[in-house]
Amino acid sequence: MDAKTYNAALSELRTLRDEIKRAKTALAKLEAERDKHITAMAAYAKAKAERIGPAAGLSLAEVVAIAPTLAPESLTISPKEPEPATNTPHTSDTGSAPAAPEPADETPGTPAPVMTSRPQQAAAAPTPHEPTAPAAPLPLPTRASALPSIPEGPQGDTWFTHTPNLASTRPNFTQQARSTVFLDAASGTLVYRDRTLRLELTTASAGEILTAVSHTIPEGVERIYITAGDPWHRQADHYPYLKDAVAAWLNAPTPGWRADTGRGRDRMAGHFVHPRNPVGRYQREGGEHHVEIRSVGEWFDVDGAHPAVVRDAFVLLWKTLRSHWPDAVIMGSPSQTGRDLWTRTIPTRGQFADGYPVLSEELRGLLHATAGQGRTELLTPPDVPHQLPSLVEYDRTFAYAKHTWKSAVGTPRRITAAAFASWSEKEQTKALFGSGHWHIRATVPHDWNHVGILPAPAPGDRAWHYPKTPGTTFTTWAGGPEIYTALTNPLTPWNIDILDGILWDDGKPLDDWSKKLKDCWARLTAQATIHGHESQRTAAHLASRAVRAILLYGIGSFAQRPRIVTGTTPRTLERDVPTDAEIIGFDDQTITWQRPTGFARDPHAHPEWAAAIWSAARAALLTQRHRDDDTYAGALRTPPGTVVAFRTDALYLTQPHNWPYHHQPGDYLLRGRLTGPLTAPTSEEELLTLRDAGRAALTAEKEA
Repeated sequence: MDAKTYNAALSELRTLRDEIKRAKTALAKLEAERDKHITAMAAYAKAKAERIGPAAGLSLAEVVAIAPTLAPESLTISPKEPEPATNTPHTSDTGSAPAAPEPADETPGTPAPVMTSRPQQAAAAPTPHEPTAPAAPLPLPTRASALPSIPEGPQGDTWFTHTPNLASTRPNFTQQARSTVFLDAASGTLVYRDRTLRLELTTASAGEILTAVSHTIPEGVERIYITAGDPWHRQADHYPYLKDAVAAWLNAPTPGWRADTGRGRDRMAGHFVHPRNPVGRYQREGGEHHVEIRSVGEWFDVDGAHPAVVRDAFVLLWKTLRSHWPDAVIMGSPSQTGRDLWTRTIPTRGQFADGYPVLSEELRGLLHATAGQGRTELLTPPDVPHQLPSLVEYDRTFAYAKHTWKSAVGTPRRITAAAFASWSEKEQTKALFGSGHWHIRATVPHDWNHVGILPAPAPGDRAWHYPKTPGTTFTTWAGGPEIYTALTNPLTPWNIDILDGILWDDGKPLDDWSKKLKDCWARLTAQATIHGHESQRTAAHLASRAVRAILLYGIGSFAQRPRIVTGTTPRTLERDVPTDAEIIGFDDQTITWQRPTGFARDPHAHPEWAAAIWSAARAALLTQRHRDDDTYAGALRTPPGTVVAFRTDALYLTQPHNWPYHHQPGDYLLRGRLTGPLTAPTSEEELLTLRDAGRAALTAEKEA
């Protein structure tokens, strides 16, 4: 093959690639339509998977995975018969089948101690509409993915160290503020400092915005916050996926400007492609002027506020933060701001004056794979009634701020099953109360009739589910708060075997940072309630939401997920696309790609802190003690069959509860209430529709 033939073949490959992408998009739409038909047909009482499968060109297992109610009768376990002694992790989320039965894990473990918890309130009695249907059928599913474990022996022991010469240290410089404007891309309203201006935007392309702003503010702007209009979505109906539309908007021609490739380690990774909150980074041709275009949605939901009010919210946020951090600067995103503020609370004296060391890459990878974030789960009939008497939403206020008082510090220790077994019951209990992450085998009690407690690897595309079928045994990783809940819950203790574990000393690396942010949040929340001017009340409310975002996303930034770099390359320079990159979009001029870069040498990577906070927050969704009121709240404090959904900090129930609310972090706030009867939601979209209706109904009720 000569060079001419080779180049011609490359051209043909590009054409085939484009056609394949279009074909895949069309295929995905057809498959979604097919699944929709199957789901609808499943509602017919005489529908059978054996007939639907051949018509759809699917196997019996594939049909059942789409519509679990079509499982053959022979796969249904009679409630009078004992469950087989195999692992049967269960999920009730629509469209996700339970994990395939597996042989029980025979890895030697040490039983967790019997814990004596504080006096527990009895769980509420079942209500008349508690479901009493037979056990759900067990369809032929996909197998759940196995979680990683620590290698046996010396190889695993080498993981328990820190990365050499990498630690979180207090900065010795002051951040520089960036000149910022706030733009409503729909109306063209531009706010800069105390001036409100108007731009004529016909297309609201990135190039038009950059040019218009630079002409209107000749002294120069470095950051443009879009408060409304979402210009990157204007051509969304022309693309199969929202991310493709965003990539096209970011990479469209910008006369006089180019993608900012002069800063950062990856010279071609200028823009950040996100379906709702993208970041465009541009540099003026022939100059050093850099400009970011960002969405205010990273910080809070504007909810129709004027750009001037949004500007006031950022000014108020800055002034409030400065009361604790005299050198505070609001950076581009809440995660950047949160992490920068935290570094300025690192002690200058004592044990960690030289900083907090970063774990080995192996342990960081293990925590990334085994420590999930918020619990998201939808329970559908027969786990809840087909007709709900009502839908009540409770949201834990500023939830993560409640769980930052204790965190892991020091060199981690490996606690094998044998080591755990050698300890006294007091030592075992102390360890499970400490800062640890545990590899365990758990068994759901045979008389269990409530929601699941512990996360487990889920089948299919989902990361986690929460097994609750009586008798189910599964192996997973969990934090101390969730293990404690499993052992001391108000219904009946679960059986837990310790297989392996990671244990740190207890410390308070986040406590000062969190206390300062909680004080800022409380002051801004008070202003949002009592300020006499409506626009200032709104600004204070938005600023309080920004503080919440700083803490929430600041904690998330500690998790340091493996990086995915997004980049763009002109089609004329296609050979410059990294060989390990995945092409995620393209047009006639530009190729958009992404590639994993693994764990960076990030001095602020502390996934052990994020994992512990997420574990504590998930446990508090199940049961939380209110000391001052001597009462409890949470899902396990409700009657069986009344929990409809979990969504990170929110809990959706079929009946209201008189839980205390004192405007403190972690308190359960009543956010919405919708009176039934209501058809139980079977998808996230249906749940969110009911949620919005419930919030509107509660607001109208309060205003009446």
